[in-house]
Amino acid sequence: MRPGRILLAMRAFLALVAIAPLASRAHADELLVFAAASLKPAFDEIIATPEAKAIGEIKASYAASSQLEHQIEAGAPASLFISADQDWMNAAESKNKIVRDTRVDLLGNALVLVAPKDSTLKLAITDHFDLLGALGKDGHLALGEPNSVPAGKYAKSSLTALGVWETIQPRIVSADNVRAALNFVARGEAPLGVVYRSDAISEPAVRVVDTFPPASHAPIVYPAAIVAEHDTPAARTLLGLLREPATQAIFRRYGFDAPPK
Repeated sequence: MRPGRILLAMRAFLALVAIAPLASRAHADELLVFAAASLKPAFDEIIATPEAKAIGEIKASYAASSQLEHQIEAGAPASLFISADQDWMNAAESKNKIVRDTRVDLLGNALVLVAPKDSTLKLAITDHFDLLGALGKDGHLALGEPNSVPAGKYAKSSLTALGVWETIQPRIVSADNVRAALNFVARGEAPLGVVYRSDAISEPAVRVVDTFPPASHAPIVYPAAIVAEHDTPAARTLLGLLREPATQAIFRRYGFDAPPK
């Protein structure tokens, strides 16, 4: 077997292993939502509301959007997919894994630089800002894996546009998802991290140092869509609920905003 085919086979196997526990607990009377890791605090509150409970039993699985898309591609029994960027939703759509006419831009967000709560660091994010110096002699910058995790991709794009990516790259610690990157900073294992504004708001152990200029990266958009072969009235009701003003107000409290137009 060719090396490329071996790699594809291994990816397919790992994806199937990943979804096996999900398949075992996904029943006909429950909705399984695949949601980007950054959504967890807000979405946990939303699915606990009476309005959501009236729809039925809702389970959520949180991970990097890249991982979730691969699992959907492998046949995971998710009813709804909420990605943290357009790329991974586009990937699912290109493989006919979502119901196209249900796709909507659900939320927006901002990218921020965070430090542990007790840090006294002051640093303005500008062109060629001294991020390397701010890390100190041995410090590392925590962010999502920059080639696949949406938050990491946004971070790489922004740091490149600001002219500091090449100098900072050797000092990066990559995480499987943005919440894992946040935890590196919250635990004091990294002096700085790049996460979403919503992550910083939900974690009292960190503080925002500064916000990255929106023009330095692609607009942050969270698209949502019903997964193909799981298009049910309950799934459509849930997707509609997520767009209701009261639900959007919950997202706002956690640092999300309206999707860019």
